[in-house]
Amino acid sequence: MKKIFATFILALMLSPVVAQESKGPFRAYLINKEYSVYLRIDFYHEDITVPGQDLYGKLPGYLSKQHDSFCWLITSAEIDDNGRTATLQMINDYGSEDLTATLKAESDSVFVLKQVEGSTLKVPNNGKWQKLPKTLEFRRQ
Repeated sequence: MKKIFATFILALMLSPVVAQESKGPFRAYLINKEYSVYLRIDFYHEDITVPGQDLYGKLPGYLSKQHDSFCWLITSAEIDDNGRTATLQMINDYGSEDLTATLKAESDSVFVLKQVEGSTLKVPNNGKWQKLPKTLEFRRQ
């Protein structure tokens, strides 16, 4: 009985360690209210699925427009040595355009997405394509 109790106590003490493992700046829901776009990311486990588009499988994340199914898929994300900047490879859900971008955690709640090369980020807006600026600020929700 003492062994079971000791094992139980040890398991309780180690459980916060396991829970802390997945925390980091690049596991978040980020939003830009000005353009009504958001980023859903988890660069650590790369297990994000796009709602209604399971065909793409598990990804590091995606950028989407609120109230619209269009999205830009993040196909790879590499976090640099300082742990505050990630380099992203993105492709639109049609597969016709791709780009490279960086996502930098300015603080715990402010992130900056910067397009480095490739296509321009465009999202649908009132029946037309809206180009997004090369640098876009997001806030953690």
